[in-house]
Amino acid sequence: MKLLSNSKPQFTYENNKLYIPVKMKFMISHLFSCLWLILSIYLALPWLRDLSHIVSLPIALLIIGGISYIPGYMNAFLVISVILDRQPLFKTEYPNDEITILIAAYNEEDKIFQTLKYINEQDYKGKIKVFVINNCSNDQTVQEVLRAKKELAIKIELLHENARGKFHALNRGLKVVTTPYAITVDADTLLHQSSIRYLVSRMKSSPNDVCAVAGSVLVKNSRDNLWTKVQEWDYFLGIASIKRLQGLYQGTLVAQGAYSLYKTECVKEVGGWPDAIGEDIVLTWRLLEKNWKVYFEPTAVSFTEVPSTFKHFVTQRARWARGMIEGLKEIKPWDHSQMYVKYLTGINLLMPYLDIIYTLCWIPGLILAFFGFYWIVGPMTLLVLPLTLVSFSILYFYQKKYVFKRLNLRIRKNFIGFFFFIVFYQIIMSPVSVYGYIQEVFKLKRHWK
Repeated sequence: MKLLSNSKPQFTYENNKLYIPVKMKFMISHLFSCLWLILSIYLALPWLRDLSHIVSLPIALLIIGGISYIPGYMNAFLVISVILDRQPLFKTEYPNDEITILIAAYNEEDKIFQTLKYINEQDYKGKIKVFVINNCSNDQTVQEVLRAKKELAIKIELLHENARGKFHALNRGLKVVTTPYAITVDADTLLHQSSIRYLVSRMKSSPNDVCAVAGSVLVKNSRDNLWTKVQEWDYFLGIASIKRLQGLYQGTLVAQGAYSLYKTECVKEVGGWPDAIGEDIVLTWRLLEKNWKVYFEPTAVSFTEVPSTFKHFVTQRARWARGMIEGLKEIKPWDHSQMYVKYLTGINLLMPYLDIIYTLCWIPGLILAFFGFYWIVGPMTLLVLPLTLVSFSILYFYQKKYVFKRLNLRIRKNFIGFFFFIVFYQIIMSPVSVYGYIQEVFKLKRHWK
């Protein structure tokens, strides 16, 4: 794969397939999304006129923009980008570089041994050294790590960090890393047997300015209850599609701590993991600020345990929303050096506005619509739904054909979870995100778990 040196984007062929440069994909995606935006504005003129008679024109524009215009534009951009995305081939599928895995553990007695066992069963040919950093556990976590050290073949070292906080634990581990690559794995995350091999292969097949590769995180406990069934689709379709979009434009915004690979020297250069509730978000943005790139590898699959209770879910997602605000406060979108990262973080800058409008306007408007008052929610709002279904369908077949088939995995039938994901998930997510924004604004107490 190569880009021609001319100033204008050009098409080339690789392996008899049309290759479109990233810059051209970006332009094509924007063209279609802008056309969709223009069409939605035109079709929504009657809706705008009716609503402006009730709340004034500026407020009507603010509401409809947050409910229809911007979400429609973003969905169109996502759809076209996903269609145009072509993951480059690996230069090698069997790297043998020595790597270090860091696992921060707090009260993980029922999970840590299994996590280490799955690492032990990797088909990666290089040396793997695992550091488990015990972060003030008061259960049998230490004993389980010692049992794994005795029974498993991989090299495991147990470290202790008395300062509470995941970032403290990871930085404790970073001090002893001597390998060129470090991988973070959550204590409740299980890796597919080829996961590390594909994650390192993506890094080894990438340009030198790529400093991190985010792995693909899916749900392992989706059978627990309806709530985990819904989250299965969020990880499989929602989060994965965003990761593919961002990876296409070389600016994956979160190399998540649950499972990602980093160049050790790059993490050390930016000072390690920051004192932030979204430590992986802020770290990734610090890396991007250095003009490095962050990729995403969909075949480097891992399975994590998602919240099975609503309270735990709210804590987790509010923490994610709060972490995004931390990142925006530290590094403004316009401070990034890469055009694509400026754009992607700029979208994040709009998220609080969209979540607030959805929470304060769309949800009450939906209630009003049940009583026949279509002031806010009406037929025009359904224009976003086809694009959402199209984008999810595209990603579903991509995941099935290029990821799950390659890894000999099977997509579980989960129709009930999918229905609730499509119909109700955003109604819950936006208020939870707003709650996270409020936590950050008022500097409320942090909760990592």
